Amino acid sequence: MAIDTTSPTTTPTPAPPLDTPRMSTRDKLVLFVLCAAQFMVALDFSVLNVALPVLGADLGMSQSALQWAVTAFALPSGGFLLLFGRIGDLYGRRKLFLTGLALFAAASVLATFAWDPASFLAGRALQGLGAAVIVPTGMSLLTTTFAEGPARDRALGISGTLMSLGFTIGMVAGGVLTDAFGWRSTMGLLAVFALVVLPLAPGLLPESRTPDRPQLDVPGAVTVTGGLLSLIYALTTAADHGFARIDVVTTLIAGLALLAAFAVIESRTAAPLVSLPMLRRRTVAWGNLGGLVTFSMMSTVIFVLTLYLQEILRLSAWQTGLVFGVQGVMSVLAGTLVPRFVSRLGARRTLVVSLAGQGAFVAGLVFLNAHTWSVWLATAAVSLASMFHLGAIISYGLTVTSGVPDEEQGLATGLVTSTQQVGLTVGIPLLGVLATTSGDLLSGTRTVLALDAGIVLAAAVLVAIGLRTRRTARSV
Repeated sequence: MAIDTTSPTTTPTPAPPLDTPRMSTRDKLVLFVLCAAQFMVALDFSVLNVALPVLGADLGMSQSALQWAVTAFALPSGGFLLLFGRIGDLYGRRKLFLTGLALFAAASVLATFAWDPASFLAGRALQGLGAAVIVPTGMSLLTTTFAEGPARDRALGISGTLMSLGFTIGMVAGGVLTDAFGWRSTMGLLAVFALVVLPLAPGLLPESRTPDRPQLDVPGAVTVTGGLLSLIYALTTAADHGFARIDVVTTLIAGLALLAAFAVIESRTAAPLVSLPMLRRRTVAWGNLGGLVTFSMMSTVIFVLTLYLQEILRLSAWQTGLVFGVQGVMSVLAGTLVPRFVSRLGARRTLVVSLAGQGAFVAGLVFLNAHTWSVWLATAAVSLASMFHLGAIISYGLTVTSGVPDEEQGLATGLVTSTQQVGLTVGIPLLGVLATTSGDLLSGTRTVLALDAGIVLAAAVLVAIGLRTRRTARSV
């Protein structure tokens, strides 16, 4: 149903019913397959981090080369999202989703049994390419399978919970698996996930595509993919080496130039890869801003807290995992509550409240110190901030995709997932590096957390203003 953002009405909008229609067994299985795939990709973002030193020693990779274990995955997973989202719209989301799963499974097997750095990095790059296929097509299949309203709210709530939980569990599982079975077990876990989901998907997932097949916008695809690849490379490299390196500066400039060229191309082509009128929708523009901030700032919090807990409080990897395990449990709890808040407040207001809550509890982390009791403050504050973070994840996805026609769901969800991937990429280079380069890690950590909280709270204000409209026939 289209959203009227222009015609005012003074009629109060009744709250939607809290009762969500029961899902059929088939719907539950479809949701399981799609959410398991999204969880698997989220797991891949963090499961290898703790294993990097062991991996480097085993494969003979230098310290400077280890960043490519992360970058090789991040580049294709973020760079090709919009392209594959649109290809799925045109030629079949189910078909492309299955292809992505098969590629991800094969790539995970290759990474598990890698015999040298080149074979391992090839596996990681192919994993990233598979993720770039799975994420937008999987989200499109979810939003086209479940009708807009309580059913879709619930499905997106479950998906958002599992994605957030996957990132957190990856950090814990990576350390446990590496200590018990070696670094290869982290890649093996991903292969097992893919090989479990892949046989179930063909018989359950419906095919969906746009009714017609307009010509693919090749110039737009080339410029946006090149721009995102350049931007992600610059930011991930800067996280380890700073912004002064010539390759960081040149790729950053090239990325921004290509994205500017993409905007010009999209304004002139008959069948654009990204519809500029869609980007001018308040819900799309401001919803994605909220998503970018919540992902980038929470990834920064997790990064600096990991350093703080282990380097300042001297917690072991297992004890650090327990802190983030509590965070994961609270995220699951939030996943059961957020859809009810969305039903009462609407996705827009839930997004604003969630950003404000995330910023407020991150601000509480500024009071961390070197005393042992601070572990309780860290655990409580990051867990509560994560609950609001999950609310922001779910509500920004609903805000952006609500009211978008089925034939453009791949585009809308491609924007949602591109925001997610870029957010996970930019936070640590922009803020986290301040903690690692500071002469005093505790002081650097407090500075980063204060800036982080300020950015999230400022975003809450901006999103509230940007999404403020007169009452409409249906709240989003």
